[in-house]
Amino acid sequence: MWCIVRGNVYKMEIAGFIGAFLMGLSLGLVGSGGSILTVPILVYLFYIDTLIATTYSLFIVGITSLVGATVRAGAGNIHWPATLVFGIPSLTAVYLTRSFLLPLIPPVIFQLGDFILTKSLFLLLLFAVLMLIASFFMVRDQEETTEENTTLGSTSYNLFSLSIKGILAGCITGLLGAGGGFLIIPALVLMANLPMKKAVGTSLVIITANSFMGFWRDYQLHELIDWRFLVYFSTIAITGILTGSSIAHKISGERLKPIFGYFILLMGAFIIFKELFLR
Repeated sequence: MWCIVRGNVYKMEIAGFIGAFLMGLSLGLVGSGGSILTVPILVYLFYIDTLIATTYSLFIVGITSLVGATVRAGAGNIHWPATLVFGIPSLTAVYLTRSFLLPLIPPVIFQLGDFILTKSLFLLLLFAVLMLIASFFMVRDQEETTEENTTLGSTSYNLFSLSIKGILAGCITGLLGAGGGFLIIPALVLMANLPMKKAVGTSLVIITANSFMGFWRDYQLHELIDWRFLVYFSTIAITGILTGSSIAHKISGERLKPIFGYFILLMGAFIIFKELFLR
């Protein structure tokens, strides 16, 4: 019996590391969608508590996005003015959310009969809802700007809207440990008039900064971190993003994005169903 249980654990771990590679691959190919899988992988395949999983996710997403951003920077696919306009409000939102909003959520939010909505369950359900929203952004058709030389924020309205979207993306990263590329990339394309390649590269820089800010703010949880596991997981994710970046010019990210979107939709629906009806 022990051998069977241990064998199942190994199978789950293998599936988890495969998921780490796919997460990085998604980031490398389409610039979004991958990081939103990190927390579910950590929770369901490695049995890590949701709150700790968000801290792990911030490091994993941050280091993976840093590698991807470095590759994109070498190809000149980062728009630094857009990075500042979007990134500064976003970075501030991450810090404030992780410092003040997250600690305000009580360990037990409410109880109704046998159902107890704990902080961990609330974050997991919120994450599942975020996955459903992300799948919508990834599945729907998006217009791709083809101009190579564009200017940031032709109107003050676009600049203001871009900053607001930055704050929203920062709150998502701070609360749930997700990169928010599904939100950042459309904002950069539609509001900053960036071509898709530059939007993806710029998004990776913003995600890197946001993730590391959130992870640094969780310094009180660092003593609970299994650093060996975190290095293993991150290394596999980095391998995925390098693979995705190397073949991105051969495979259309826009064609792959709906496939990732439908997969995330199924994952989000599964989490909601499992946590509400199979507990």
